[in-house]
Amino acid sequence: MSDHQIHSLTQLGQSVALPKSPEEANLERVPSPHQGYHYMIRFTAPEFTSLCPITGQPDFAHLVIDYIPNQWIVESKSLKLFLASFRNHGAFHEACTLDIATRLVTCLEPIWLRIGGYWYPRGGIPIDVFWQTGNPPEKVWIPPQEVPAYRGR
Repeated sequence: MSDHQIHSLTQLGQSVALPKSPEEANLERVPSPHQGYHYMIRFTAPEFTSLCPITGQPDFAHLVIDYIPNQWIVESKSLKLFLASFRNHGAFHEACTLDIATRLVTCLEPIWLRIGGYWYPRGGIPIDVFWQTGNPPEKVWIPPQEVPAYRGR
C-alpha cells in the first residue's frame, strides 16, 4: 500500500467520534493486498445493535459478513464505526441487514458477498435475514456461518 493510500484514510489511528447515523458513517477501503487471488474475508459482529423504528426499543443481532475481494478490502475500523452507527438508527431487521450489505457492495465492488443477520427475538419471534450477490467462484473455501438458530430457554 502506498503512502498516499495510507494517508487518505481518515479514521485509522485517529480518535473518531461515533457517526450519528449510517448515512454519516465513512466506510473506507484500501487496495486488496493480493489482487488476482480469490480468498474470503469474514467479519463477525456478535453484538450488533439497532433500534426498532416503531417502539425505539433496542434490537440485537449477530452479523456474519463474508466476501471475496476484487480490487478493494474494507478498512476494519471504518467498518466497526459504520456498524456501530446503527445503535441510534431505527430500521427493521431486514432493512438493517440489506443496508449493510448493499453499502459494502457499493464501496468494495467485491467478487462475491453474503451476509447473515441472526437477530434475537422481538415479540417472541427471532428473525434471520440472509442475502448474497450471487454464486461464489469455484475453488474458494467458504466455510458455513454456523451460527445456531435461536433456541428459547
